[in-house]
Amino acid sequence: MAVQISPSILSADFANLAAELERIRDADWVHVDVMDQHFVPNLTLGLPVVERLVQVSPLPVDVHLMIEDADRWAPGYAETGASSVTFHAEAAQAPIRLARELRARGARAGLALRPATPVEPYLDLLDEIDMLLVMTVEPGFGGQSFLDAMLPKIATVRRVIDDRGLDVWVQVDGGISADTVARAADAGANVMVAGSAVYGSQDAGARIAELRDLATRHRH
Repeated sequence: MAVQISPSILSADFANLAAELERIRDADWVHVDVMDQHFVPNLTLGLPVVERLVQVSPLPVDVHLMIEDADRWAPGYAETGASSVTFHAEAAQAPIRLARELRARGARAGLALRPATPVEPYLDLLDEIDMLLVMTVEPGFGGQSFLDAMLPKIATVRRVIDDRGLDVWVQVDGGISADTVARAADAGANVMVAGSAVYGSQDAGARIAELRDLATRHRH
C-alpha cells in the first residue's frame, strides 16, 4: 500500500490559496480542515470555499470535517466533488449510514477518531469506510506536537485491516514531520497529513518528497 502525502492548507497563506495549491502539486492530496467553532474551538473554512477549492485544485481534495452534526452536513461536502470526506466518530449519530451516503455521492468515506477515543468500538465499521484517520494531536489547531501514545492505536487498526484483507487506508494527522513520519509509517499509517512541515518549508516539493521517502522506507 503506497505512502501518500496530504499537505494541510491550514498552514497555508489563506490570501493566496490558488498559489499555495500550486506549491504542493507534487503531493497526492490537498487536506482541507473544516472547523465549526463547536466541535473544536477554532473556525476555518466552510462549504463555499471548499467548493471553489475543488474547482481549482490540481490535486484531489481530502476534506476533514471537525464539525458537529456530521450526519446533516457531511454529504454536502461530497457533493462539492471532494474526493474524500472524513467525519468524526464522536460527531455522527449513524456513522454507517453516513459513510454510505458519502460513497453514494462519489466520495471516499473516512472516519476520524480523536486521541482519547478508543478504536475498538469502531473496528466492526471498517468494511463500511475507505479510510480511518487516527488523530495524533487534539484536533482544532495546527502546529501541535505528535502524540506517540497514538502509535499503538495505529498499529491495532493496521493489524485488523491486514487480518481481514481490507483495502482501508490509515491516515494520521497532527505533528507529522521529518522527525515523526517514520514512526507513523512503521506503526502502519500510509496517508500522512502534514501542515507546517510542508508549508513552513522554503521548498514544499522537496519536503513532500522527503516525507514520502522517509515513510516509504519505514512502511509497515
